[in-house]
Amino acid sequence: MLKNLIVRALSGAVYVGLIVVSLLLYSKSDITFVSLFGFLAVVGQRELSAMLSAGEGRSASWLVTAVDAAGALATIAAVRMMCLEDATLSVAMVPVAAYLVLRLSLQLFKPSLNALRSLSASFMGIMYVALPIALLQLIIAMSSPGLLLGVFVFIWLNDTGAFLTGSLIGRHKLFPRVSPAKTWEGFFGGLALCLLGAWASSVWCSEWFTVPEIGLWLTIAAVTSIIATLGDLVESLLKRTAGVKDSGNVIPGHGGVLDRIDSLLLVSPAIALLLSLVIYN
Repeated sequence: MLKNLIVRALSGAVYVGLIVVSLLLYSKSDITFVSLFGFLAVVGQRELSAMLSAGEGRSASWLVTAVDAAGALATIAAVRMMCLEDATLSVAMVPVAAYLVLRLSLQLFKPSLNALRSLSASFMGIMYVALPIALLQLIIAMSSPGLLLGVFVFIWLNDTGAFLTGSLIGRHKLFPRVSPAKTWEGFFGGLALCLLGAWASSVWCSEWFTVPEIGLWLTIAAVTSIIATLGDLVESLLKRTAGVKDSGNVIPGHGGVLDRIDSLLLVSPAIALLLSLVIYN
């Protein structure tokens, strides 16, 4: 038990450290950030494909897996190009268009695979995993690396607050059909810790990075907490449907990549939408 806790703590620290370092280096070079999240997108999409084919006795071929990995990277590249001032939308869409043509054409030469299931797995991987990760670059473009780091901190605070509060006083089930362990007390505990973290960072951390106006910052914290909980529930639903405990075993003590970024996959588009509404209001 103690050994598992140590392994979990160490792997979690490495995961958090890589994200923090990649964001701190972003203003000088985005290579570390893009490489890290490109890796997470490729592995996460592969885990989703494996979950979708669980119980069928057949998984995607290596060629389909390779093309889908290229599609995930193409999605990240497309959003990256759209964030560049000298890139046009038509140019940015070239990688995604190339993937779409290639993936659909490839299915014609894979008669052993159920076409609908195979294509659904591929395109769901793009929408559910690759696109939300790609949108992290858009969040930075609309704000700053510091704000995105704050969003990650809110996700981690929400997880911590929900776990501690739920463990201590959790009684009322939040969504028992999908995740019997989650409680309303845990949800409000996570939300309260996020709001407290937003207030504290606006008071004490503004010297190190630009903190938005307090009303917007508290809104970002609240949205992150609420949507992170939904993201966790969505992945729990997918795993329950597939009949698996974890999405994979890439991260020791935590399971798969999707088990670590499940909250992020819904938080990312939600924060991008919120910032768009604020900027273009």
